[in-house]
Amino acid sequence: MASQEGRVLILFVASKKDIAAMNIAEKLVKGQGFKRAEETFCGNPVFSKTLAEGGTAKLIYVDQDSVNTQELSFPSPLRLLVFLSRHKSLSGTPTLSVHTPGNLGDAELGGLPRTVSISPASAMREALKAMKEAQVEKGLEYEVSYECTHHGPSLNVPTMFVELGSSEKQWQDQEAAEAVARAALAAAAADTVDYAVLGVGGPHYNMKFTRKALETETAFGHIIPKYAVSKIDTEILRQCVAKTVEPVKKAVLDWKGITGADKSRLLRLLAEVGLEVEKI
Repeated sequence: MASQEGRVLILFVASKKDIAAMNIAEKLVKGQGFKRAEETFCGNPVFSKTLAEGGTAKLIYVDQDSVNTQELSFPSPLRLLVFLSRHKSLSGTPTLSVHTPGNLGDAELGGLPRTVSISPASAMREALKAMKEAQVEKGLEYEVSYECTHHGPSLNVPTMFVELGSSEKQWQDQEAAEAVARAALAAAAADTVDYAVLGVGGPHYNMKFTRKALETETAFGHIIPKYAVSKIDTEILRQCVAKTVEPVKKAVLDWKGITGADKSRLLRLLAEVGLEVEKI
């Protein structure tokens, strides 16, 4: 694949171990104009598409789970890396979601400890909007949501997951897979907004942040959930700011979704890193 690396701007990645990812990838190949390329990646076929806005998108397959791709050498130069992925939760709630990978604390599921990927806030917001539009258009009984920053890999390129969940029934849902494929393409076509915000507080799936992104021009980069607030420090906050494609000058706080004991310390840390604060 090295001979064509210079033309790769957007990369979609599907794990062969992931039923949902394979279904989403199939929608790209059969319905979105991706064609078989001459090269391979890790012995697997590569599909390519010339984007309307210029540049090239490629779809590659990997043999391991997406969270365990830390050691892979992806093609470069790379403007955006989008993992097509299943989402799994104990509740089994049908969900279409988007988030940046990386670990705010220990590396419990791939990636590196206390290391996040670069967050493409504009691309994530466009993916979220496309998911919502497809959900409404298709009448899908799914929730559409941002997820917080979590799990591997921890990469130094703009990286995001678009996910279909939360159980095998949904992973096999062809209409929902099409919705996620559309979201991936919307991410690839996104224009970069002038600034992004850091989200802090609330649950793993933050509907307040989701609504704000869908109803306003606000684009969230990294999102730190309530359960991680007590563990963060200025180093992690500075990393979340630095590792966002767009400039980050403000933190949007889910104020009721932050433990009282953490509030004063959080405000102090945000002041130390120079972030304005908006409470919602």
